[in-house]
Amino acid sequence: MDLEPEKAGFDAGRLARITDHLEQNYVEPGKIAGCQVLVSRHGYLAYFKSLGRASIERNEALADDAIFRIYSMTKPVTSIALMQLYERGLFQLNDPVTRVIPEWAGQQVYVSGELDNLETRPPRVPMTFRHMLSHRAGLSYGQSRHPVDEAYQEQGINRDRGETLRDFIEKLAHVPLMYDPGERWLYSLATDVCGYLVEALSGQPFDEYLAEHIFEPLGMVDTGFRVSEDRVARLTSNYQRRVDKGLDLIDDGRDSRYSKPTRFFSGGGGLVSTMSDYYRFCEMLRRGGELDGRRVVSPRTIDLMTRNHLPDGADLAGFALGSFSETAYEGIGFGLGFAMTLGQVESGGYGAGDYYWGGAASTIFWVDPAEDLVVIFLTQLMPSGTFNFRGQLKNIIYGAITN
Repeated sequence: MDLEPEKAGFDAGRLARITDHLEQNYVEPGKIAGCQVLVSRHGYLAYFKSLGRASIERNEALADDAIFRIYSMTKPVTSIALMQLYERGLFQLNDPVTRVIPEWAGQQVYVSGELDNLETRPPRVPMTFRHMLSHRAGLSYGQSRHPVDEAYQEQGINRDRGETLRDFIEKLAHVPLMYDPGERWLYSLATDVCGYLVEALSGQPFDEYLAEHIFEPLGMVDTGFRVSEDRVARLTSNYQRRVDKGLDLIDDGRDSRYSKPTRFFSGGGGLVSTMSDYYRFCEMLRRGGELDGRRVVSPRTIDLMTRNHLPDGADLAGFALGSFSETAYEGIGFGLGFAMTLGQVESGGYGAGDYYWGGAASTIFWVDPAEDLVVIFLTQLMPSGTFNFRGQLKNIIYGAITN
């Protein structure tokens, strides 16, 4: 990749601080195995670097074409896919999802009680497509000791690779909602439901839909739900931080579950990808839905998706339940598949008007329309909240912009 930091409006020396910061503070001390960073502005590639290793155990250098588990960075891809069907007139944002999932018509909202004696009531408002796209549907991830989450666990709602999206939807019909749709924001399995909605509305298996309507038009040749045999050697290993701050291998790139067949195509977290591929996805976003003459969505759809859809312009600090997600809450809004920075003062950082998300293995990206900027950071460290890579990179990158 040819770098043109000056054309992109950066001081190259100040931008090179990224390398020093990550090597000295993360790679050399062994806090992460390795990482990749890409910075692009006005369509000019300003910075790209692969640092550290793809596998600690095999001492393999991290190659530029390495494949990463992007986990929840799958969510914006799924949201774009569903909004393609919105552009075809197949649903309205305020339509109830029961139009497509009729067996959810009897869903109830949790009021009180324990798992074996739950008190519930009918929801005050229908669950809509807008609620589903913005994590306001009343769903959960089912991972706490709350009685609703215990109901998830009892039903076996875990996105098992042996299940199908249809199995998943049928199980969700038997658990209560955590809250009335629209009432709060809770990071949840909602985007996996969006994947099912794509499948149901398009009449095409979700994985095939993404391949035909997003990956092929954008030239995302290494993105999918499974790593083929001829590409396994490029798959990075995934690590988890121990209490003693060391790293445990949790998924070996050479023997990964992502190299095995799957029936469950998780729209919320199932994709693997490369820096090159995800950059093409982000460039499509930056350019208003088009790349290399192939239009994926309309500029107006991107604009709609990246507006704050929380009621009365609220931020997540005042609207969210729980602390588990891929974003801070203060000064942050949420649209249709993306979080966004509402204000630099409120959020305490650069990038008012940017939109973004991240993944469970500490991957992040953002697109800043005001600065015409794309940033992507890829690594494989769980959990994602271990280090504030987004905030640190923002400080360095925005501090290197000269015009």
